[in-house]
Amino acid sequence: MECFAFGLGVGHQNSDDQWLDAYYPKALCRPDPAVVKIIAEVFGWDGTNLTRPITADDLDDFLEALEDSDDGDAEGLLRALTPLAGSEQPLVICALATDEKPSSVPEVYLKLSMISMRKIQPHGTNLDGMFGLLPNVAWTSQGPIDVKELAHAQTRARAYGEVLTVHSVDKFPRMADYVVPQGVRIGDASRVRLGAHLGEGTTVMHEGFINFNAGTLGVSMIEGRISAGVVVGDGSDLGGGCSTMGTLSGGGNIVISVGEQCLLGANAGLGIPLGDRCTIESGLYLTSGSKVKLLDKDGQSVGVVKARDLASKDDLLFRRNSVTGEIECLANKSAVALNDELHSNN
Repeated sequence: MECFAFGLGVGHQNSDDQWLDAYYPKALCRPDPAVVKIIAEVFGWDGTNLTRPITADDLDDFLEALEDSDDGDAEGLLRALTPLAGSEQPLVICALATDEKPSSVPEVYLKLSMISMRKIQPHGTNLDGMFGLLPNVAWTSQGPIDVKELAHAQTRARAYGEVLTVHSVDKFPRMADYVVPQGVRIGDASRVRLGAHLGEGTTVMHEGFINFNAGTLGVSMIEGRISAGVVVGDGSDLGGGCSTMGTLSGGGNIVISVGEQCLLGANAGLGIPLGDRCTIESGLYLTSGSKVKLLDKDGQSVGVVKARDLASKDDLLFRRNSVTGEIECLANKSAVALNDELHSNN
């Protein structure tokens, strides 16, 4: 029996028993057959995509079956899920035979969590239609609360001398409240959404931002914005205030990416896929339609093209001529070398 993904988690529901979120201590992508067999036996899984609430007794039976197994995935699941025993919060399982468009809030959270856990990379799972599934939630000091029930919760808190702090009102929570991958630094946790992929060695400074289904694949210093769907290669640096254009912000159906060992200068912008070892100078916003003058090794013009014609090309330096205002492109003779000491996050 095939299984694309599995997670057993705990979450919050509103007064109508609708899911607000789901927290998975451990998520599995393509689990071992021994674990798949246990899932089928304990939960009666028939090999179709399944998301349903479970009871505390169901959890106990599952933990007991995992304890009797000597499979590697089973041991890791047992260790991760044991603290859930006796939970008073609603429990849920999500077993996905195939990677289809999500059909429930717990399924969306499982897929976003797998990206942040580095089980899969951005664009590695089907997230079609997830915005229509996710509720708008008040993320508070007492956990997620349905926006329609927030005023009541705030009043009750005040009645008991407490203050209910609202951190944000959004469809997506902070990644760090659900997943903290090894070997990263995050200056401000509110700037990284669940579903962000942070490669080991990545540092996100206080003004850096990483959206869902986006992120870094290796060692990177992020002081700018990684929009939804944008992937940054190993060894690349995004300077303060720079921006990458995501598919939700005008990028259309072009997937914007940054290659390896690239540098986006402070307040620069990117609207094309960038190859390896490329540099965009500070303050230059390069969109797909930008007219770019090509220069040879002697600095002489050899033609003008649109920036999209240079997509994914390696070893390019983009700059703006401070006299003419023209965007120029020439061979990038020096790749970016990030400071190893800055990226020692362990």
